Amino acid sequence: MNEYVRTKAEATLAARLADRQAVAGVIGLGYVGLPLSAACARAGFQTVGFDVDSSKVEQLNGGYSYIDAVTSDDLRRYREGERFRATTDFSELARCDVIVICVPTPLTRHREPDLKYVTTTAETIAAHLRPGHLIVLESTTFPGTTEQVIKPILEQQGLRSGVDFFLGFSPEREDPGNAHFRTTTIPKIVAGQGPAASSLVQSFYSSVVEEIVAVSSPSVAEAVKITENVFRAVNIALVNELKVIYDAMGIDVWEVIEAAATKPFGYMPFYPGPGLGGHCIPIDPFYLTWKSREYGLTTRFIELAGEINLSMPRYVVGKVEKALDQFHKISLGSARVLIIGLAYKKNVSDIRESPSFELMELLEQRGTSVEFHDPIVSSIPTTREHAAYSGRKSIELDVNAIRRYDAVVIATDHDIVDYEMLADNARLIIDTRNIFARRGIVCDRVVKA
Repeated sequence: MNEYVRTKAEATLAARLADRQAVAGVIGLGYVGLPLSAACARAGFQTVGFDVDSSKVEQLNGGYSYIDAVTSDDLRRYREGERFRATTDFSELARCDVIVICVPTPLTRHREPDLKYVTTTAETIAAHLRPGHLIVLESTTFPGTTEQVIKPILEQQGLRSGVDFFLGFSPEREDPGNAHFRTTTIPKIVAGQGPAASSLVQSFYSSVVEEIVAVSSPSVAEAVKITENVFRAVNIALVNELKVIYDAMGIDVWEVIEAAATKPFGYMPFYPGPGLGGHCIPIDPFYLTWKSREYGLTTRFIELAGEINLSMPRYVVGKVEKALDQFHKISLGSARVLIIGLAYKKNVSDIRESPSFELMELLEQRGTSVEFHDPIVSSIPTTREHAAYSGRKSIELDVNAIRRYDAVVIATDHDIVDYEMLADNARLIIDTRNIFARRGIVCDRVVKA
């Protein structure tokens, strides 16, 4: 077995990591980057968060956190201990020892990977790259991105990966709203490009999280994250399709799933809904389908799952239309509809890829008057995909408000919504989350969708 010889750059960085003297830089202070920054600060590393949004930087430096996973109290403690600060000045990357990339990886309109945020970030890093830097990509992407896309950009100035600087990949595994796991307790997949980078990546993350899982290459680590999200996407598609089939048969799919879940082996419950939300599951599988074409392969199973999940908002609108005619003899074009829940999952404020937006758009295209209530999202922030909804505010939920609508659609089942009040006062309820049955609330105006 050949042994590699440590370069001076590697030895220096290894010593700084071991002594917690290394400076950690995190690019992108959203749902992934801010919790990671907090974890680095908690571990004792001086941490610098980078973002192009000056308002975010101002809030963070003022001790205010806009991400539920990081409390403002914790943030202020890190600020007071001079372990964290945020900046829009990317020239400060030069003084960081570790630079972690946590920027979005969306899809184009044609559902192809959009790596512009990753490549732009890599170009910015390249302008400030120096010997001894450890660069880690955390953004979810297709296998090969770290070595085929990031590495060439970083090497353009003449520095060599594995000799002068070190490159790795460690996929984020954040689950907003999950009270059982946080950044530091979720096992962390880590990989480096070559033995030196592998050693440094493991050293850094083992100082920040409780458990690391090292794999052989960045491509394997990238494939791990894609696999996790494909697994969820295809299983959710399966139960969404079963929902449609069983509904036609007069069978309650939620009752079926709960009964099947009693089997102690060979089965794992997944639940249907109005569509997929969040950054990962609706998007990441399409990164793999795109990359597979390079090898002359088609991903029929994954693409079919995507089609099924994307069709769910239209299915829900169809159920609303049918129920309005059945209960009130009115059309979508003359109806007033209230959507409960803008966030993509319960008990969080995360609206990324939320199917509620698609529901609103589809209903409004049919002439329906639509408003929303979300106890956590008070108004719709500016988004790339739904800029027309920016500033629209959540209505207050009370008896008089509920009675104004012809139908109420439960898109997100937040725990703090008063479902008893809805059952007592709504003229019609379309329940996409089975929340009324789960809470034992009996109402003959509830239609499951």
